[in-house]
Amino acid sequence: MTRLAGKTALITGAARGIGRAFASRYVAEGARVAIADIDIARARATAAEIGAAAIAVELDVTRQDSIDVAVAEAVQRLGQIDILINNAAIFTAAPITQITREDYDRAMAINVAGTLFTLQAVAKHMIERGIKGRIINMASQAGRRGESLVAVYCASKAAIISLTQSAGLNLVAHGINVNAIAPGVVDGEHWDGVDAFFARYENKAPGQKKREVGAAVPYGRMGRAEDLTGMAVFLASDDAEYIVAQTYNVDGGNWMS
Repeated sequence: MTRLAGKTALITGAARGIGRAFASRYVAEGARVAIADIDIARARATAAEIGAAAIAVELDVTRQDSIDVAVAEAVQRLGQIDILINNAAIFTAAPITQITREDYDRAMAINVAGTLFTLQAVAKHMIERGIKGRIINMASQAGRRGESLVAVYCASKAAIISLTQSAGLNLVAHGINVNAIAPGVVDGEHWDGVDAFFARYENKAPGQKKREVGAAVPYGRMGRAEDLTGMAVFLASDDAEYIVAQTYNVDGGNWMS
């Protein structure tokens, strides 16, 4: 398990959940990793638990100055950035008539603008250094379709799929491959918040929505963060050199495209 030996990676939103799973797997595959998160205390704790190959970097993807400082720090401490995973995101839900501008602006600032401008900063670094890098964006099955109560989140993840296509076509001229992963329903602490939205708007008991979506997955269960790590390793590896601007579903059969 050394497919990423000698590589360095910056992973946003990596203090917990899916991002943490990516960081752990990358280190196991021989990479050194910068765990970038707005919660720097938890990022430091996660890095300490993963080991010496992981460092913590404070990052608020809604602020350009924070992006620039985090990228510069990761470069200074790791030497360079070969791989970026844009994982930082939030979930939100509401009926169309109850969506607020504040909720919309926050989701788009983190999910879309945060991805774009972190990608931009790292791509500039890769181009300046002549690095044949890999950029992996986190989309979602929600970006493949609309959902009655999830308009803003769905729109943000559809934007990630489109951004991946455009950035992929643009940056491949510099030897940088941009692709995305579209998970389905992934279990974890974030699902407590997701479940609470549906309990509120669909009058469901706490935990009911989670049980329903898990039962509906053709594979037979909700995903786990670890289920996504194989694709993240593959897209960062030399085996994916000829793959450009694609979004891969890793969802237990929930969506086919």
